[in-house]
Amino acid sequence: MINYSGILHSSMIVADTERSLGFYRDVLGMSVHVSRPDLDFPGAWLNVGGQQIHLLELDNPDPVVGRPAHGGRDRHVAIGVDNLVQLMEALEKAGVPYTASKSGRRALFCRDPDGNALEFIETT
Repeated sequence: MINYSGILHSSMIVADTERSLGFYRDVLGMSVHVSRPDLDFPGAWLNVGGQQIHLLELDNPDPVVGRPAHGGRDRHVAIGVDNLVQLMEALEKAGVPYTASKSGRRALFCRDPDGNALEFIETT
C-alpha cells in the first residue's frame, strides 16, 4: 500500500507573474519562497503554511472565460486560514469578488487574476 504524506504544492498557470504576485503576495499576504531554481520560464513559489503554490508563467491550455461564477463548482485548491473575516476584509479592500461556500462551512471562494479558483476554509 502507498503511504501518502500530503500535498506539497499546487501549481497555477498565470499570464503575468508580477500581476499574480500583486494578488497572492500583496492581497493574500503569502510570502515568496526564495529558493525557486532558475527555470526556463518566469514564475514564483509562494509559502502557504508548510506547503506551496507554484506560479507558472506559461501558455494556458485552459479557457479562462466561461468558468462557473462560484469557484466551488470548478477545479480549485483549498487553503486553511485562521481568520476568515480578516481574509474577507483584505479581498474587499482589493476589490476581489468572492462567494460563500454553499456547504454552510465557514469558507469562501475567489479567483486570482487568471481565473484560477481558490477556496479558503476557516480552520479554527
